[in-house]
Amino acid sequence: MIVEDHPVFREGLNMIIAAQQDMVAVAQASTADGALQEYRKLKPDLILMDQRLPGASGTDALISIRSEFPQAKIIMLTSSSGDIEIQRALRAGAAAYVLKSTLKDELLKIIRRVSTGRKHIPSDVASSVAEHMGEEDLTARELEVLELVREGNKNKQIADQLSISETTVNFHIKNIVDKLQANDRTHAVTIALRRGLLQI
Repeated sequence: MIVEDHPVFREGLNMIIAAQQDMVAVAQASTADGALQEYRKLKPDLILMDQRLPGASGTDALISIRSEFPQAKIIMLTSSSGDIEIQRALRAGAAAYVLKSTLKDELLKIIRRVSTGRKHIPSDVASSVAEHMGEEDLTARELEVLELVREGNKNKQIADQLSISETTVNFHIKNIVDKLQANDRTHAVTIALRRGLLQI
């Protein structure tokens, strides 16, 4: 099953699969909800899942599907190598994580490998994840503060919007900068975007 919200990319994947003698695309979906509904109906051997879907993410879809069907084999497709989403998807049971820039023959090899029950994480993706293993995650509140920093708000404005004191905002920003090993708040935003903590 192919889960991808961009029609041209979805059709491209469909054509690649259709050209293989040992594969057939039995279903397509463009949203997380659609993916779950199609999986319930058809229980395909494998899912190619886009990470970025409208509404709920590909990882959210993966979590929903695997909570009902723990044996589901899901390959995540992404254009971003940000480690946060990769870690989340792998923890949730993704069988593989593949960049959309992967060559066709390599993608087919990965599909065949995963269909036999093996996992696949490309070396560049693995090194991105390994680089940040063991680091403390940002809390939901710290992510809220960081998002407001990205939007250009000063500490006082952030405090007003979140109904907290400016001292608390300063405390959160210090924690964010420390956890991300950033030089300052602007650098923290840049790192968070690169790692996939904030959506581009």
